[in-house]
Amino acid sequence: MIRAITFDLDDTLWAIGPVIDKAERILHDWLQQHYPRIPDRFDPAALRNLRDEVEQSLPHLAHDVGALRRAGLQRAAQQCGYDAGMVEPAFSVLWEARNQVEFFADVLPVLEGLAEDYVLGAITNGNADLQRVGLDHLFRFSIRAVEIGCAKPDRALFEAAATEAGCSAEAMVHVGDDLHADVFGARQAGMRGVWVNRQGQSRSRELEVDAEVRTLADIPGLISRWSREP
Repeated sequence: MIRAITFDLDDTLWAIGPVIDKAERILHDWLQQHYPRIPDRFDPAALRNLRDEVEQSLPHLAHDVGALRRAGLQRAAQQCGYDAGMVEPAFSVLWEARNQVEFFADVLPVLEGLAEDYVLGAITNGNADLQRVGLDHLFRFSIRAVEIGCAKPDRALFEAAATEAGCSAEAMVHVGDDLHADVFGARQAGMRGVWVNRQGQSRSRELEVDAEVRTLADIPGLISRWSREP
């Protein structure tokens, strides 16, 4: 019997690219009002590059996207003659905008139906907040890489999810868009892994999946069939 279903968030329940682009523009406009020397020197893409430079120089922070953003903002502040006191208010602006997402059309109907029969949880390498995005009433828990100290596909995140769900990994299904982080990660932890392939991408033969779907609308029937298996 399947007892719990976990979902990746970014690019599984919403498209993250447009969200980040908009959030970075909002941050840039805010900086123009409060710390203008930074946007005069760095456009949104350049600020993102600072974050990427931090990740390359401090790989131990790769699982903590918030820390990477803060460190990038701190580098921008230093290079533009501002003190580090601007980092937290700037990050708050970015994070608030980052949580303004637009769900794929299939998301809410499917989650609302599944929540009636299964424990739902999230496992994410990002820093989306379930309450702010409006899903906390459907999800029992959220496992984030920053809280575990490592990122998917590390099995520690999936094991933490099983603990929160109160069942064995074998009674769980994980759903996500990333073959390696989500499906491989789930399968190595003993869960079933479902690949959400909205764009019809090709799959390497080396990466096995328990199921592949183009829409979340296929998930309830899939789970129902698995639950009936002896």
